[in-house]
Amino acid sequence: MKNVKKFLSINLNIFKILVFIYFFSFNFNGQAQVDWTKDGNSFFELENNQLVKYTLPNQVATTVISKEQLTPVGKSEPIKIAHFSFSINQQKVLLFTNTKKVWRLNTRGDYWVFNFKTNTLKQIGKSLTPSSLMFAKFSPDGEKIAYVSKNNVYSEDCTSGRIQPLTKNGTISLINGTFDWAYEEEFACRDGFRWSPDSKSIAYWQIDASAIKKFYMVNNTDAIYSQLIPLEYPKVGETPSSCRVGVVELSNAKTTWINVPGDASNNYLVRMEFIPTTNKLLIQQLNRKQNKSTLFIAAAFKGVVNNIYEESDDAWVDIFQIGSKYKIDYTNNFSFLNENKSILWASEKDGWRHLYQVSLEGKQETLVTKGEYDVIDLKHINTSDGYVYYLASPDNATQKYLYKTKLNGKGKNELVSPESLKGTHDYSFSSNGTYAEHSFSNHFTPYSKEFISVEKHQALSAEESILNNLKKLEEKPTMEFFNITTADNVEMDGWMVKPTNFDPNKKYPVVFYVYSEPAGTTVKDTYNVSRNSPYNGNMAEDGYIYISIDNRGTPAPKGRAWRKSIYRKIGVININDQANAAKEILKWDFVDAERIAVWGHSGGGSATLNLMFRNPKIYKTGISLAAVANQLTYDNIYQERYMGLPQENMEDFIEGSPVTHAKNLEGNLLYIHGTGDDNVHYQNAEILVNELIKYNKQFQFMPYPNRSHGIREGEGTSKHLSTLYTNFLKLHCPPGGR
Repeated sequence: MKNVKKFLSINLNIFKILVFIYFFSFNFNGQAQVDWTKDGNSFFELENNQLVKYTLPNQVATTVISKEQLTPVGKSEPIKIAHFSFSINQQKVLLFTNTKKVWRLNTRGDYWVFNFKTNTLKQIGKSLTPSSLMFAKFSPDGEKIAYVSKNNVYSEDCTSGRIQPLTKNGTISLINGTFDWAYEEEFACRDGFRWSPDSKSIAYWQIDASAIKKFYMVNNTDAIYSQLIPLEYPKVGETPSSCRVGVVELSNAKTTWINVPGDASNNYLVRMEFIPTTNKLLIQQLNRKQNKSTLFIAAAFKGVVNNIYEESDDAWVDIFQIGSKYKIDYTNNFSFLNENKSILWASEKDGWRHLYQVSLEGKQETLVTKGEYDVIDLKHINTSDGYVYYLASPDNATQKYLYKTKLNGKGKNELVSPESLKGTHDYSFSSNGTYAEHSFSNHFTPYSKEFISVEKHQALSAEESILNNLKKLEEKPTMEFFNITTADNVEMDGWMVKPTNFDPNKKYPVVFYVYSEPAGTTVKDTYNVSRNSPYNGNMAEDGYIYISIDNRGTPAPKGRAWRKSIYRKIGVININDQANAAKEILKWDFVDAERIAVWGHSGGGSATLNLMFRNPKIYKTGISLAAVANQLTYDNIYQERYMGLPQENMEDFIEGSPVTHAKNLEGNLLYIHGTGDDNVHYQNAEILVNELIKYNKQFQFMPYPNRSHGIREGEGTSKHLSTLYTNFLKLHCPPGGR
């Protein structure tokens, strides 16, 4: 789905287009990897399984590791590289291969080291289980490599190859140096250890999931007898995994545990880094309700901590995630400033997500960005010029632009992206901030990319300039954006694709695509955002109106009040907003109120059920995939963040759960779920089916054996799902104008 070759999108909806011939390698999660050199004047990338260096501004290409150099001694074929990472001095590079999936991403595999000085290729962790190494990285001095294997942390000497186990007690449920399912899924925590600046110790997380109840998935197809698949999965209301941070010294493999205040199983440790040039750690803790965040500075070898900063919120405190969390090397590090005496911190305390300089020495914080807009993503800090670069969109929540302002808080919000390029921009800055890789798209312009000089936002080559090629890139718009205001005065953004041969004098069926929860938006001004997958064909050509709307509670850059209005109201406020918007749309002359369908996946599947059950007079047909039918079945981190604790407000969980309202089904429902879904468990399907049977509600149900949350695995799955979806929609919500 995401396997394209040339262009990067921060929203992951990437499609292959033939513009500018750059052969960008993609790591195994579908995202291009561009690794800038230390001086910022060049970058590395994989091309045809070779490592190539491009020197700017002329983009002179040099192959630095060829296929021949990637071929181990005694082998005839080169190793196939999925990801690469350099030592700080860039004299060695780690090469990740033979990757295996862990929950969402391929974070297990084998690692090899290529040494530029000796021109040698060497496998590390060779005596350990094949494809078991995780998150390998060089020590700052480049002499050692640390990695995780089977939930233990190891160090390996680059020269001698000596492997030193730094922990030995790792088990399935006692996890060193990485995380359990819930931490990975909800905090994007995967890489669970950090080298000290002096290369003499490693700080690491330890997760104790031994008290977490096991949820069992059942595999009935791979053997004559069923096989149980256990998963440590903390359901909402259940006590979280215990978590602590320790620092292990390489000299003696002794761990000093950091004494972070609070019950280790009722607080989360979500970020941890060594403060550069010191043996002190900066640790962020969230309480269980996730409405209080605390920063601690810890003395690594003493274990004592000092509370330096606290923040709270009536709903929840967001962890500001920088960049895409679906990358193997994603760590969401702190951004240190002022000779490491402060950090750049994101907060919604004034009603908008802004950047602050927070002192690590107890001094007054400084508001860096100002105004009634949200900072969407941090892109670069240029300390020499005193500027910070970030994505924002003060005037249109469906778009993203690059802005800059002074780090000292005395600057203005300055637009850097070309004003004439209306849509969604993203940037990967060079180390020195001189150059950047710039990508752009909107709903009628395919993803395109150029390298620019940041100072004037000027393409390094006129031939590759997006602005110069815009006329060639642009397509005839098939989608239109709109704003809709409901009877209770809620204004929402939406997009609509009308039938290809639209006749305003006819009435057409409408298919609503929904997600509606705090984890994502659907209304974005990006290319192919309105793709009608899993529909087999083109909805517009077949005569459907296709619409999506972002309700309150979605993470659009519209301020804190918009995003957090959904607190303790998932399944209520989002459903009311969607239904009230639909009521207004049904007033349009060209909409056939008798042919209204809705579909969604995951949170959108839940919304589809709730819309069908709670508003049967509006939605006549629904297709729900992998839905949470009962909120009490989902994980504690996500559900408690947005809904509170069921021990305190059980009524909110009941009211927001689709199963509570299943008895009201009147229309045509198709429910789809994978029996191997480790995210939204298949038990949701059986709970819902039981309730529908109880009230003699007729519906269509399709379980996919052993398929996970995305329902993609297995021969023929995608085609079958597409056929099922399309046939059901056409049968119960016939296309075409009347």
